[in-house]
Amino acid sequence: MLQQTKNRLLTRKEAAEYLQVDLGTLEVWASTGRYNIPFYKVGRCARYKQEDLDRFIEDRKVTNENWQKFSRKG
Repeated sequence: MLQQTKNRLLTRKEAAEYLQVDLGTLEVWASTGRYNIPFYKVGRCARYKQEDLDRFIEDRKVTNENWQKFSRKG
């Protein structure tokens, strides 16, 4: 069941809610390529897999070892 949830295709609105960002922010990220979050085109609609969103979140985990990677000054 968990695997089915992770493979479910989310709408862009659902993906934005899952990431806790504004819908417009996710749209900008997709159109500018600011972040490489994979999405799937289904007709004219964009769809996201939860596992891809989870990977995006995990890749941005800040630790003492990598904090400079995320620092604007670093």
